[in-house]
Amino acid sequence: MFSIFKRDPAKKLKKLYFAKLEQAMFAQRNGDIKTYSELTAEADEIDKQISNLNNSPS
Repeated sequence: MFSIFKRDPAKKLKKLYFAKLEQAMFAQRNGDIKTYSELTAEADEIDKQISNLNNSPS
């Protein structure tokens, strides 16, 4: 009945995921490949968390 008031936990993670990808893009443009790879790895971990949330039975 009150499902409209429940927050979507994946929504916050998606926002964080895209922010990490954007930071990684700017790092790559600046030639900082080490930071780019670290940020990309963090974004990958966030993507895995999003996938786990979407695949888990509610």
